[in-house]
Amino acid sequence: MVHPIAEADERSPFGKLTPDEFYARHGVTHSTSSFVNPRGLRIFTQSWVPRDPAAPVLGAVAVVHGFTGESSWMVQLTAVHLAAAGFAVAALDHQGHGFSDGLQGHIPDIEPVLDDCDAAFAAFRADYPPPLPFFLYGESLGGAIALLLHLRRKDLWRDGVVLNGAMCGVSPRFKPPWPLEHLLAAAAAVVPTWRVAFTRGNIPERSFKVEWKRALALASPRRTTAPPRAATALELLRVCRELQDRFEEVELPLLAVHGGEDTVCDPACVEELCRRAGSKDKTLRVYPGMWHQIIGEPEENVEKVFDEIIAWLKERAASATVGGAQGEAEQLQQQ
Repeated sequence: MVHPIAEADERSPFGKLTPDEFYARHGVTHSTSSFVNPRGLRIFTQSWVPRDPAAPVLGAVAVVHGFTGESSWMVQLTAVHLAAAGFAVAALDHQGHGFSDGLQGHIPDIEPVLDDCDAAFAAFRADYPPPLPFFLYGESLGGAIALLLHLRRKDLWRDGVVLNGAMCGVSPRFKPPWPLEHLLAAAAAVVPTWRVAFTRGNIPERSFKVEWKRALALASPRRTTAPPRAATALELLRVCRELQDRFEEVELPLLAVHGGEDTVCDPACVEELCRRAGSKDKTLRVYPGMWHQIIGEPEENVEKVFDEIIAWLKERAASATVGGAQGEAEQLQQQ
């Protein structure tokens, strides 16, 4: 299957098509919704499901975007790709991102973001209950959030996770020189929303190898290239440390894909995750020469990686469906 990024241009993820034409072309039905969280913020959600009612849904996938990203731009193309492959897909915009409320790009505490994910995906899960398998897919910070969702509720998130450029550790080539990192705590305590030059360069210029794809990422009217706010930068580092302390607790089936030349999220940390994770089913793919955003690679690289992702999801979905059917049959026999 060809990833829909091949149809985009530097101005629109849909290329020359309207959104409705784009969804119809890929055989996908798209819908949007929102809810108000306990903090009074309206959180935007959306879903993409296969349009053909005669084709069985293989499984459901909860998509989690990364820092400064959103579910309605380039991540949406991957969501459509998954839906066209037979999966029901849902995503949300984190607070301060995309169409959700909140101070732009500000995540001083990851726990409320996890609460929003739980609420958004619980509603979607009700439409696709077991024995249909329910997977997580996370990019960059979204990969870290996906792992934290699993660690928070292993009984819910157990069918599998795909980590694409996951933020298990910030690359040393992206961090600021000493001692700025060590001054973050003081800055966050005094002026938590101050935008601090925490990184060496902005995320898009270090993430998207193909120039027109980098331009497309920057064309989103809801994206910022400004430095992260002090409390946000401090929290992102804390999240990395928490995950690194808990790698052994990760137990669900795991596929990690990562660019070998990722200078935003450290590939070595994902390699350590895969060494230490308690998962019995874990696969690591580090692709030499690729950057942080796989979707930002030349098309042959995009196809190579996403073909592996789709194949992995389909194989686990088939196994989960067979296992679920056998379990139901055994329960009926016992009754």
